[in-house]
Amino acid sequence: MKTNPILRASHYIIAGVFALISLYPLVLMLLSSFKTNIDIFKNPMGPPKTWSAGSYRKLLDQLPYFDYFGNSLTVSIVSIALILLFGTFASFYIARYRFRWNPFLFFFFLLGMMIPIKLGIVPLFMLMKNLGLMNTGTSLILVYTAIGIPMAVLILTGFFRTPPKELEEAGRIDGRSDLRILLHILVPLMRPALGTVMIMNFITVWNDFFFPLIFIQEEAKKTIPVGMLTLFSEYSADWSVLFAGLTLSSLPMIVLFAVASKQFMEGMTAGAVK
Repeated sequence: MKTNPILRASHYIIAGVFALISLYPLVLMLLSSFKTNIDIFKNPMGPPKTWSAGSYRKLLDQLPYFDYFGNSLTVSIVSIALILLFGTFASFYIARYRFRWNPFLFFFFLLGMMIPIKLGIVPLFMLMKNLGLMNTGTSLILVYTAIGIPMAVLILTGFFRTPPKELEEAGRIDGRSDLRILLHILVPLMRPALGTVMIMNFITVWNDFFFPLIFIQEEAKKTIPVGMLTLFSEYSADWSVLFAGLTLSSLPMIVLFAVASKQFMEGMTAGAVK
């Protein structure tokens, strides 16, 4: 069946409008990073009168920005790796094995999404202090892994229930263990779901401000959201430097989404079309 050209053109126009609305804040942030503070206040929505990279040089002079960047990157990568590892194993067990406690185990993981972890920040702070994990990236990694696993289990369990049992039976006939069936047969089929979990958790971990503010006090171990707080003084803020820092900090998320966008979109739309 042919699509009406006028209807298809209207779809493209609507999609283009939404794309412009979504991209405009990013473009405005990039343009503002090349302005001076005076230009930002005089012409906040327009391009800079004179393009200058002075705000980037000032950012690197004022802050140990690459230390913040490295801390955020390390915490994010390790947290996402642990979330994918434990989430995959737990989801595989819940989805592919039938025991009478499976529904209760699945519900146990979902409780992690129902109970806000910030309500327990005081005992969590005391726990990290007693374990000697204050001012370490390990404290953030443990918290982010605990936060991310419930959502990973929710998403991955649904995908693990999709492949037919015949795939596992064929693998067992070939003499493969359960671990090899998981890694060599099922995981390659799970790339859309894994991409979805990876992107959603990376955005959460990378942008988080609350837990680094609580657990990290040493300047050299801060992440980007907390480190950028020093650009705000009591009465003013250096907006050009702030926009420069925001532009640099958004690059990993843009690169990750560009690389894994195909898997992300397949994961989000899986099951929508028969």
